[in-house]
Amino acid sequence: MLTTIEEDGPRRSRPMATPQVEFDGALWFFTGADAPKVEEAQHHGQVNVSFADPERQHYVSLSGTATVVRDRQKMAELWSPWFRTWLPHGLDDPHLALLQVQVEKAEYWDVPSSTMVQLFGVMKATLTGQPPQPGETAKLIVDEHQAGA
Repeated sequence: MLTTIEEDGPRRSRPMATPQVEFDGALWFFTGADAPKVEEAQHHGQVNVSFADPERQHYVSLSGTATVVRDRQKMAELWSPWFRTWLPHGLDDPHLALLQVQVEKAEYWDVPSSTMVQLFGVMKATLTGQPPQPGETAKLIVDEHQAGA
């Protein structure tokens, strides 16, 4: 899900797909240049991207700054026929654009998928008064000075 900030302040989330490329600190999204998310990203810049795999109880939240990119060479590099579902004119569409999100913060949660393990954690917390330890979680703040190195 990509979350942007509307002009009058509310957050707006929508499902998006990223090209399958090696992560280099930025996420890329194909979009129409006239889409509301483009205007919202240009106006506020700060966005959030979240990924979820509920079946395995894995969750990732990424925050960063979005910019609109109209580089046709980059579009060709990232394009997959799969995107034609949402962008039927493909790379020939003059309104095609990329939204680049430069990731600044990342957080993930890896919750044990077993309902019994989760139930045990809740029971233990109830009995001991200590919060459950549901699984692995971590937060990462990207050092701007190392990101360019």
